[in-house]
Amino acid sequence: MNMIEDDLRAAFVRHEPLAPSTGALRAAIDRLAATRRRRRQRFQVAGVTLALLAALGVGVPQLRPDRPVEGSLLFGQPAGAQSGALNILLVGVDGFGEDPPSRLADSILLVHIPADRSRPYLISLPRDLEVSVPGRGNDKINTAFFDGAGQPRPDLDAGYDRTRQVVADLTGVRVDAGAVLTFAGLRRITEAVDGVEVCLPNEVRSSHSRRIFPAGCQRLDGAASVDLLRQRRYLPDGAFDRDRNAQRYVAGLIRRAVAQDVLSNPVRLTALLSAAGKGLTVDDDGLPLTRLLRVLPELKSVDPVGLSLPVGPPVGPPAGSAWRLRLDPKQGPAFLAALSEDRLAQWVAQHPEQVNAVR
Repeated sequence: MNMIEDDLRAAFVRHEPLAPSTGALRAAIDRLAATRRRRRQRFQVAGVTLALLAALGVGVPQLRPDRPVEGSLLFGQPAGAQSGALNILLVGVDGFGEDPPSRLADSILLVHIPADRSRPYLISLPRDLEVSVPGRGNDKINTAFFDGAGQPRPDLDAGYDRTRQVVADLTGVRVDAGAVLTFAGLRRITEAVDGVEVCLPNEVRSSHSRRIFPAGCQRLDGAASVDLLRQRRYLPDGAFDRDRNAQRYVAGLIRRAVAQDVLSNPVRLTALLSAAGKGLTVDDDGLPLTRLLRVLPELKSVDPVGLSLPVGPPVGPPAGSAWRLRLDPKQGPAFLAALSEDRLAQWVAQHPEQVNAVR
């Protein structure tokens, strides 16, 4: 045994000079880690701004910087003018406090800003929609976030990246920017603006807290907002109604921010930027934030149009799985064609019954 060990040591000594240096590899790993840290910091700082300004674009005319932005604060790229339609992906994830959130996406919203800057469109993608998920085959769209986020502690960035890929493949449009907001972050943002007014067409009863949300407009604090947005069990249209309530909440949040002069007051905006904390991350790799800020004041109307992706009735579940939704064979492809060709205004005019009231 000692002879074998001696031979092995001698072999290692002879071949050690031939081994490549690990310095270059270590330097590359360090650079990657540093880039990741900077990316996360950038996400935290830019987060609420993108969520507020990108989602629906409401309140943009009130934003008037004292001086122009000379270049991108994030990448050193020229700000310039952004032409063409823009698409911003917003993903809502259930989660509480600082604990790891669920790895399933509860709300998936695509904000479409047309090239003519006429008005923004907020499109809800049902979480039970059957799509092609890389590595899983056909599955529900919310499992894309699950796959990307991983475990044991979900990675919001990676979950968003996978969801972004699936949404782009489904819709045929480029996703220019996006954000992930946990319910814990949403609660803190709501408290930061002293509550959000949400207008409900019908009474909602919470299956979690037994709270009753009456029909009509009401100011909700952070806990109540989270409670409302988690509801689907007792709603007539289940998850569809929850998606519509999410649209109503976003519209109310922006109205509240505008009423408090948040978007034009640097001090108030800075305070709101830090409200979400770890509950919000942003992807702006495709569209630097400063370019987005330049685009939004061009909107001719800040009134959002709430829409839902047309789907058919639930289909029978495979063994051991849950019910799923599939794209409506007639209206679905027509809707996606209108989206990819930037013709949503025409589609809405032809299908007014598909518009969701956000107030």
